[in-house]
Amino acid sequence: MFPRISSRRQMLCQSAVGFGQLALLNLLADESAAGSPDPLSPKSPHFAPRAKRAIFLFMKGGPSHLDTFDPKPRLDKENGNPPPFALPRVTFAKQGNLLKSPWKFHQHGQSGLPVSELFPHVAKMVDDLCILRSVHGTNPAHGGAALKLHTGSDQFVRPSLGSWVTYGLGTENANLPAFVTICPTLAHGGVNNWGSAFLPAYCQGTPIGSASTAASQAKVRFIRNERISPTDQRAQMDLLALMNSQHKDTMPTESILEGRLHSFELAFRMQAEIPLVQSLSGESPATQQLYGLDDPITENFGRQCLMARRFLENGVRFVQVTHSDSEVQWDQHSNLYHGHTKNASEVDRPIAGLLRDLKSRGLLKDTLVIWGGEFGRTPTAEGTDGRDHNPYGFTMWMAGGGVRGGMAYGATDEFGYYAVENKMHVNDLHATILHLLGLDHERLTYRYAGRDFRLTDVAGSVARDILA
Repeated sequence: MFPRISSRRQMLCQSAVGFGQLALLNLLADESAAGSPDPLSPKSPHFAPRAKRAIFLFMKGGPSHLDTFDPKPRLDKENGNPPPFALPRVTFAKQGNLLKSPWKFHQHGQSGLPVSELFPHVAKMVDDLCILRSVHGTNPAHGGAALKLHTGSDQFVRPSLGSWVTYGLGTENANLPAFVTICPTLAHGGVNNWGSAFLPAYCQGTPIGSASTAASQAKVRFIRNERISPTDQRAQMDLLALMNSQHKDTMPTESILEGRLHSFELAFRMQAEIPLVQSLSGESPATQQLYGLDDPITENFGRQCLMARRFLENGVRFVQVTHSDSEVQWDQHSNLYHGHTKNASEVDRPIAGLLRDLKSRGLLKDTLVIWGGEFGRTPTAEGTDGRDHNPYGFTMWMAGGGVRGGMAYGATDEFGYYAVENKMHVNDLHATILHLLGLDHERLTYRYAGRDFRLTDVAGSVARDILA
């Protein structure tokens, strides 16, 4: 017997339930194949945020505040004299007499803030900068100080700043990670500087290249699968998700497995989107020139900064860009003039270009830009032309994202060794960054090993005087 042919009206009536099912499947498509909502989906902040996203420009090695953003006339005057103050009980190297800066400082902008000759391009943006001159930590070694700056702890493995932000806010683009680190250093804390530690696995930063990789060659490892088509990959993912979800039903508290399932899904979606975000071919010649891509000195860091802007405008919540190389870094124990000149010439134009570009696109007002290294340098000389590590008082700056521009906050002493006014410990820095993103650092906690942990541990105060 042949089946009876239905009219269009009969077909619609008989299959109405099926259309409802299709609609339901479409709604569920926003959830991963792991069978639960995507943990990276946007989360509500604790209160109205001033910034929606953040970028951290990390100058590895410790740039000298005394030669960049914190002029010291008395240091210039007493150059070559023995220091008239007590040195810390622990110093990284033997320190000699006072050493003035080889660079002149000039006032810039309507604010008249002084910036050294090392940063002529950033100096033009000084009215957008909130210069923090009283940041301090405790660890004089690169590894401990870098971990403290990135994770809040210099002794234990703790989640990084970007991971806490990811945990608290999620991402605005389901096809990209919430936290990206571009050309990160693999030394002095290494992966712990962008790791999630005991936070869920999805909070970990996604590295793109490393400090030893040219930015033009930096990419997520295995981002392309040349052997299997996307259709076959999708079928494999669905089967794997089904098998693992059945296994997870027998182990409902197995969060590690769930995190792995979500990471598989994100990795699959990233294949199509990350190469497009990383490609700079669509950027105008004027924009590429703004970031310094037309100059071999600035091309590498400029490419990182431009790539970072593209990630930010495509919904990535936290981006870190690292300036580091195996030759010089910012760690001038000797040959201060050569080393800082080289480093500043590589980053000055790209950083200024990033600020201008964000501002012109209307992104700077809700994007927090953070600049700095793990510590500063001493006003005393190491050898004849170098400076030792100094975690006791150094400079970082912020821009955009709800901070007051054209101001300097805090101060070091007359020689620039110790923070003395409006002292901002690294815990305070972290509390302030989280506050600008709408997160209360005392409420952003995660229970692990029997107690509630937070980025600022049991300390930290918000520097409210710098809020716009």
